Amino acid sequence: METKVSAILLAAGRSERMGAPKPLLPLQGRPAVVRCLESLRDSGIAEIVLVVNPEGGDIVTAAKDIPARVAVNERPGSDMAASVRAGLAVVDRDATGVLICLCDHPLVRPETIEAMVSLHARRPDAIIIPAYRGRKGHPTLFPRLILEGLGTHPTLRDIISHHRAKLSLLDVEDDGVILDMDTPEDYRKILERYGP
Repeated sequence: METKVSAILLAAGRSERMGAPKPLLPLQGRPAVVRCLESLRDSGIAEIVLVVNPEGGDIVTAAKDIPARVAVNERPGSDMAASVRAGLAVVDRDATGVLICLCDHPLVRPETIEAMVSLHARRPDAIIIPAYRGRKGHPTLFPRLILEGLGTHPTLRDIISHHRAKLSLLDVEDDGVILDMDTPEDYRKILERYGP
């Protein structure tokens, strides 16, 4: 079976805890959304879908130099699953796997994504989650057919719970899978560690 992985990068949240749009926060000279897109591009992912909310024009502009299709979650303040559904609606039909990426995890290395895609080629029915020193992280790679179950299961967590037997943890030496930017304190720690 020939496999193909597409990526959905979620950037439609309101960033209420951060107090500023997380995708636009600068990190090593460029916005977080650009760092995420660069990792996906450099990993060899051919199709990237960027999901924004209706006020996400600045995010789309910041990301304009990296090819990505744009989907809009028309329901600001809705849950993550609504953004995934918006992205999934425009993902190529021949994608066998869909990588769900979060804009507040901008330090995931391309090599980690490559390893996940490689495992998908060997186990196309598995839900693949990277783990750093025993801690599960992001992104998560779903078989497309399972992800389309969002119509039945309201959240990604529910899908994972329902398909627990298909879960496959991939050990990686990449702490970017567990470093997120939910709060100003999280962001400050990342800047201290990786530079402004």
